[in-house]
Amino acid sequence: MEKQNLNDQNPEKSEMMIQEEKSTTAKKTVKKKAVKVPKQVDEELRNTIVERFSDGIKDKNDEPEKPTPVLPQISEEERNVIIRMFMDTQAALSMDNTVYEDIDYDHLNKQELVEMLEEIVEEKDVSKIKQQVSFIKGAFYRRNKEDIESKRQDFIAEGGNADDFQSIPDPLEIRFNNAFSVYRHNKAKFTEELEKQKQSNLAEKYKILDELRELINSEETLKKTYDQFQELQEKWKSIGIVPIAENNNLWQNYHFLVERFFDKVRINKELRDLDLKKNLEQKIELCEKAEELLQAEPTYRTFKLLQKYHDEWREIGPVPRENNEEIWERFKKASDQINQQRRDHYKGLQEDQKQNYELKKGLCEQIETLVSDIDFSSIKSVEKYSDKIAELIKTWKTIGRAPKAQNDEIWDRFKSSLDAFYQKKRDFFADLKKQQMENYNAKVRLCERAEAIQDSTSWRITTDELIGLQKEWKSIGPVPRKFSDKIWKRFRAACDIFFNNKAAFYKSRKEDEEDNLKKKEAIIDEMIHFVSKATKEENMAAVRELRKRWDEIGHVVYKEKDKIQNKYRESYNELLKKLSIASGEVANSQFRQKLETFKNSGQGEQQILKERSHLYAKIKKLKEEIILWENNIGFFSDSKQSNALKTEFEKKIAKAKTELKSLNDKLRLIDQELG
Repeated sequence: MEKQNLNDQNPEKSEMMIQEEKSTTAKKTVKKKAVKVPKQVDEELRNTIVERFSDGIKDKNDEPEKPTPVLPQISEEERNVIIRMFMDTQAALSMDNTVYEDIDYDHLNKQELVEMLEEIVEEKDVSKIKQQVSFIKGAFYRRNKEDIESKRQDFIAEGGNADDFQSIPDPLEIRFNNAFSVYRHNKAKFTEELEKQKQSNLAEKYKILDELRELINSEETLKKTYDQFQELQEKWKSIGIVPIAENNNLWQNYHFLVERFFDKVRINKELRDLDLKKNLEQKIELCEKAEELLQAEPTYRTFKLLQKYHDEWREIGPVPRENNEEIWERFKKASDQINQQRRDHYKGLQEDQKQNYELKKGLCEQIETLVSDIDFSSIKSVEKYSDKIAELIKTWKTIGRAPKAQNDEIWDRFKSSLDAFYQKKRDFFADLKKQQMENYNAKVRLCERAEAIQDSTSWRITTDELIGLQKEWKSIGPVPRKFSDKIWKRFRAACDIFFNNKAAFYKSRKEDEEDNLKKKEAIIDEMIHFVSKATKEENMAAVRELRKRWDEIGHVVYKEKDKIQNKYRESYNELLKKLSIASGEVANSQFRQKLETFKNSGQGEQQILKERSHLYAKIKKLKEEIILWENNIGFFSDSKQSNALKTEFEKKIAKAKTELKSLNDKLRLIDQELG
């Protein structure tokens, strides 16, 4: 902060000062130099000052001459200090305050920025938070833009059209806008109130000017007028800012009247020394406060406090001449050191930014190598590479800004690699989408095949077929997500229809099997208690009827199957023995009846030939099985386990030979019938 020489800023006298000097020159025993009006005050302003105040100040030429005592004359330097003491602080308020917060807003996430904004907008005095709101707003918009771009890239990567992308504000953006609306509302209200306050302050200051004019014309004692003058001084300083257009005019008028007051009262040295001592104490206190700031970290707050101390310094009046240079040098030294600390602080930030640039260059090299080596083979590989990219982005966000000249350049380099990655990702998903559509069409065809047989009652065949379709379904890859659930439900519904019908059938079948078991037990009971007929033919007819009824009965409960069959065979053989009927006679008799049925039908000969062909195929197959089994028996070793198997095969061979004999008998009957 540099000292100001107000005389250098005020080379011209105001017209009002010149007139007042002329009116009092004859009565002054010691001449003094009038305070000069600044060059900026044009002729119109001078006339305004003269018109406003010349009427209210009594011209001493109009009064009878009175002896004027010679009072101590204040020096030019003292006069300048006094004038400076009453200058308005408008210039200080208009200083360039473009000081950056020590907070690195670009390192804060959206949540932290929103919470910070919501907290500070509660401050009604928006001038205290204006700069910080600007920093938060810029950082939030940048971060929000990056998030929107990321969502857009994900949308495109998933197959979306870039022109169809629409950004939906997230809750943080809505909270930010709400908080910023509060700030705008408070700012508008603050500005309105400030303008009102400025007008009110202007009226108050004009009122003080009128009171000063009356005080100048007062005939009260020195002590009383000086006390009143001090009150007006404090009142003037306590009034806030006024419209800037009125500021210079007010200052010139106030300056002029203060000079007139000192010309009149000639403040006595003792009172003035007391005031100078008080001012010295206040400036010493400011020096101590400034020196305390040297112990704190150089932050935006310390710089603002220093500005505040400088404003207070300007408001304090002069100090004793012998202390003036010393106290100023002390205050200036502390100020210079604080400013140097601040410069060093920002120089350190610049070094950090250079380091950040090197770190970001390293990340660019990593992502460029990664992107060049990318080979997507599956969604899992996409996720693996996406995780690596996400880690690099996360690391990037933890690094602060690079130097301004290189910050955009390094970001463009990093972003170009990101764009290349997302393009590869989009190409992969485009191919995947094509493959998934092919899979979808294949699964639709499986659904159609399943639906075609869902009502089948061929339980075993259809079960095997559906199991095959299910295996084929599993071998087909994924389908587009929007069709996945729907197509699976369709396929499963067709399978469920069949298997539910099958379950219902077998549940009903179990009941039928239990009923069939009772029917077969009844037939066995009839065989056991059969009463012989009059003739053999009648007995054979009755046996055939019993056998026919037995064959017409369906399946029985599986666990009772062998037991009931063995019981039937025993009872049947006992009945034939009882009736003196050979087992082949009944079978041949039944077969003759079957042939008679064929002969009486419209296509008798064809049906008989078909039956012969069927019998011949069975005979051929049965002979092959007998030969195979007989050969296998020869390979069995002599052991307990082998003997058991050998016995089982011998039973199968004996049964097969019996059946072979029956089939040959039937074949002979057909050959006899055909002649």
